[in-house]
Amino acid sequence: MSNSHNNSHSNSAVNSPLPGGRSHISGASRHPFLQGCRSVYAYEKLNHIEEGSYGVVSRAREKETGDIVALKKLKMDQEKNGFPITSLREIKTLMTVGNHPNIVRVREIVVGDTLTQVFIVMDFIEHDLKSLLSTMRSPFLISEVKTLMQQLLSAIALCHDNWIVHRDLKTSNLLMNNRGQIKLADFGLARTYGEPLGDMTQLVVTLWYRAPELLLGETEYSTAVDMWSIGCIMGELIQKEPLMPGKGEIDQMNLMFKLLGRPSEEIWPGFSKLPNVKNLNLGGVQPYSNLRAKFRYTTDLGVDLMQKLLCYDPKRRLSAEEALKHPWFTESPLPKHPDMFQSFPSIAAGDRKRTYASPSAPQRQADKYELII
Repeated sequence: MSNSHNNSHSNSAVNSPLPGGRSHISGASRHPFLQGCRSVYAYEKLNHIEEGSYGVVSRAREKETGDIVALKKLKMDQEKNGFPITSLREIKTLMTVGNHPNIVRVREIVVGDTLTQVFIVMDFIEHDLKSLLSTMRSPFLISEVKTLMQQLLSAIALCHDNWIVHRDLKTSNLLMNNRGQIKLADFGLARTYGEPLGDMTQLVVTLWYRAPELLLGETEYSTAVDMWSIGCIMGELIQKEPLMPGKGEIDQMNLMFKLLGRPSEEIWPGFSKLPNVKNLNLGGVQPYSNLRAKFRYTTDLGVDLMQKLLCYDPKRRLSAEEALKHPWFTESPLPKHPDMFQSFPSIAAGDRKRTYASPSAPQRQADKYELII
């Protein structure tokens, strides 16, 4: 499936209308036909980077050009029903939105000696933000946090505009090069959705970044689950440590209530009808938010943006487009130009060991009434 020369062809799926009268950017409109896959032996493996729920990532060199790439081996050894749907979805999603400057680019698909050896070849990016935050001596400057947030929101705005929900946003899935540019990665849990959304599994989004509606059993959730995760990421970038690092789902909800106060029907219509609410004891939870107290050195506008991303009611949570227009980005200090970021030793290139990692993403479960990709 390596890229060949451009061929013109008609495709009724290109820019086809989606629910609500919107159009998506079809991968076919930007990518030439995909032909037979090259062999993985076109690449020389250099070092292991990480192992996730859906693949093992290594750093490699293309033998012919010398280019350094990231090589993701898809986990197919236990697959009994052909090519895994998660991998198909990841490839399709990245080809749909992969031309965005803040989304990792797929170069090609290569294969090994057996049908279970399939690899995605992507651009190699020096860092992931989780590892970087754990090894930095001091947090990012607010001007740098603004730049990173703008890039993340821009990438997610394109995903949502193309009816793609990522469902696993976290700092370890945000890669950053040595030029201050982040790249959103790991679309293994992402899916295309429509209206109505239909039932989807709640077992998505790594626990520390999981929205309250998911924790409370909602099945008809929306892109708002990504926006909650971005609120958690914003807090983590500012304070250099995870915002709500729960040890389990109950602990996660307790940390959430302690930080943001007690949810109620008044601030979140429909809250009391969510499946898991009956198991909660909210009697001792304070009704007010402690976000302002936790971020004492953040401006009022900064706390306001975080509060609106961490809004209990998903219908009132800011969209990516709305968040990009928030006045926090235009108050002093202004976002720093990416070229002005300092460079760091690359853990992915083997320069230094990791110190800790966030929990793994949930194991993939099939969504009910899932759309065909």
